[in-house]
Amino acid sequence: MEIIRATKTAEQAGAYYVRIQAMARKHHIPLTAEFDDHDGPETKYLVAIDNYLPVATCRLYPIDDEHMMLSRIVVLEEYRHQGLGTLIVSEAEKWAKELGYRFAVLESRDNKIAFYEKMNYVGDYQQRIEGTFICYRMEKELR
Repeated sequence: MEIIRATKTAEQAGAYYVRIQAMARKHHIPLTAEFDDHDGPETKYLVAIDNYLPVATCRLYPIDDEHMMLSRIVVLEEYRHQGLGTLIVSEAEKWAKELGYRFAVLESRDNKIAFYEKMNYVGDYQQRIEGTFICYRMEKELR
């Protein structure tokens, strides 16, 4: 298993593939909702590769000078519960810190809050409707 910083079109296509398979297809999310204004030339993507297949992803984009948003954190169903989500979030935090950001921010679905709390994220626990999901903003200081 390898986690790459997707800088080439083919690597970014891997991130899109994972999102289409694990989110759009499974949850019947239209592509126009899954891919938004944050999917652009300045967006950063991580992709976990198993042999040659993309199996997990995370996108990163700045909110302001100190906060980096980690979003669309997705692991294909058959690769879940193997620590891959933790690995990809940790790599995203590392990259954000290298880029000079002090905080990682994410919008967690209600059923994933405990996962992020184990990684030291703290939430404001105010519900936000994010498409088809109820989400909560969570934040972590990068050290």
